[in-house]
Amino acid sequence: MNLSAFTASLDKKQPPKELGIPLQALWWDAKGDWNKAHECAQQEEDTSPGQWVHAYLHRKEGDPSNAKYWYTRCGKKPSKDTLEEEWRNIASALLGK
Repeated sequence: MNLSAFTASLDKKQPPKELGIPLQALWWDAKGDWNKAHECAQQEEDTSPGQWVHAYLHRKEGDPSNAKYWYTRCGKKPSKDTLEEEWRNIASALLGK
């Protein structure tokens, strides 16, 4: 799946079955369900992709210290991009794997 197909899937009621948990989290976030997105991210706290999404979600929530913790865990610097740009960057990176 590429980014265009991923964003097109946002018209559906459920994320595509082939998506991994971190991408499901981004999908729910894009649908406006931060809590569901966070629940997904918490399922992947021991993987770098899950930690990256977790960092993004806490940044979006407005909790920079918690976001920094998760950025550090996944080995990334806190993003200075807009939230929309960061979402696209993470989604693109995870879809590219």
